[in-house]
Amino acid sequence: MSDRRTGDKELLKEMGQRISARRKELHLTQEQVAEKMGTSLQMVSNLEHGKKAIRPENLAKLCNILDVSADYILRGRRSVSEISDFAERYERLSGEHQRIIGELIESLIDE
Repeated sequence: MSDRRTGDKELLKEMGQRISARRKELHLTQEQVAEKMGTSLQMVSNLEHGKKAIRPENLAKLCNILDVSADYILRGRRSVSEISDFAERYERLSGEHQRIIGELIESLIDE
């Protein structure tokens, strides 16, 4: 198999993992996502397992449903507004909790 095809398959798998994780964060079932997208349960399952690429119009629908940017689905990068939302929530934490979050972040970066 060519390097490009291997890379494409890996990208689809990573995208599927992000879709699945975000869906679960929102406590949505695959069935609920499929219904909101106007597509089949099989399509959502295929996306989450990295078996199928997503069409642009479905990507737009999915991003709206999961409340994430296309950049997050495609590349795993949060948008400025998502990061800003996190920063606002972080600011509401006590100083001690901010310290704990900071230590956790540093620990994860060092892994």
